[in-house]
Amino acid sequence: MTASPIQSPTISVAPMLDWTDRHCRYFHRLMSRKALLYTEMVTTGAIIHGKYDLLEYNQAEHPVALQLGGSDPTDLATCAQRAVERGYDEINLNVGCPSDRVQNGRFGACLMAEPKLVADCIKAMQDVSGSVPVTVKTRLGIDEHDSYEFLCVLLDELTQVECPRVILHARKAWLNGLSPKENREIPPLDYDRVYQAKRDYPHFDLHINGGIQTLEEAKGHLEYVDGAMLGRAAYQTPWLIAGVDELLGGTGPVSERDEVVELMIPYIEQYIAQGGRFWHVVRHMLGLYQGLPGAKLWRRLLSEQGPRATSIEPLVQGKALLQEHRQRVVDFANSVG
Repeated sequence: MTASPIQSPTISVAPMLDWTDRHCRYFHRLMSRKALLYTEMVTTGAIIHGKYDLLEYNQAEHPVALQLGGSDPTDLATCAQRAVERGYDEINLNVGCPSDRVQNGRFGACLMAEPKLVADCIKAMQDVSGSVPVTVKTRLGIDEHDSYEFLCVLLDELTQVECPRVILHARKAWLNGLSPKENREIPPLDYDRVYQAKRDYPHFDLHINGGIQTLEEAKGHLEYVDGAMLGRAAYQTPWLIAGVDELLGGTGPVSERDEVVELMIPYIEQYIAQGGRFWHVVRHMLGLYQGLPGAKLWRRLLSEQGPRATSIEPLVQGKALLQEHRQRVVDFANSVG
C-alpha cells in the first residue's frame, strides 16, 4: 500500500473518540475527496496487545491519518511501523486529550509538561515512518501553565526533531476539575495565539482546531494558518463536509444528500452480510439532513428502528419519507402561492 500525498491548505475532520470510526470515515469520504480524515485516538497498548485489528480501514478513506495515544517511544515506533505498512497517510500523536483515563496512561494533554519526551516520541516514529509524516495535535497549555512561552517550549522541541505539522486546539486544557466535554467548551478560545505561533514558527505546517462551525470560518482562519480542523460541527452536520472540495478549489463528488444515502447502501449491505450491525454504520448518518425540512423525521425513524434493524429497510424508508415530506412542502407552497 502506498500513502497519498497531503497538501496544504488542508481542511480536516478531527479525531473524535467513539465517533470517527471506520464507518464514519467512509461516510464522510463520500462527500469530499480532499478533506483529511483522522481516526479516533488509538492507544499503543490496544494496538500491540489487543485482540482486534484496530488499524482496519477502507481504502476509499484516503487520505486518512492515524492518531496514536502513548508516551513510550519504543511502543509508538512499533505502532507507527505497522501504520506505515497498512498505508496510512499520516501518523499523529495525541498531546491534547485531557481525560483522567488518558492521564493515568501518561499520554494526551499531560505530555505538554514533558516536551522533551514528546520530541523523543516523534523522533522514534520518524525513524520508522519513511516518507509518511509524523505530526502532533496539542493544546495551547495545561492548568496554570497557559502562557505563550509554555507553548513555545514544546514548539521548540518539535522544531529540533523537524516535526512537519502541528495542529493546535486553540484552548488550554484543565487536567483536573473539568470533564473532556467541559474542556471543549469552558476554556476560552484564543485564535490569536495560534496565529502568533504560525508567525513565530513559519516552518510548521500549522493547523487550527477548536470552535469552527462553518466552512466560512475555516476559510477565514486559512488567511493566517495552513489548515483548519473541523470537529463536532462536521459530525453533527456532516453535509458541511460536502463543501470542502469547492473551498479548496475542486469539485465535490456529490451534489445532493440523497446521493450519499444511495452510495452508503451497498457498503451497509456488505457490512451486514459480514455479520455487522446496521446501527454501527447508520448512527453516523443521523445529521445528514440537518437544516432541511424533514430532518427530525429522518433522525427519529433511524434512531427508533436502527438499533434493532437487520437490513437496510429503515434507510430506504427514511429516504422515501423525506421525499414525501418535501413534496408536501412543495404542494403547500404552490397552493398558497
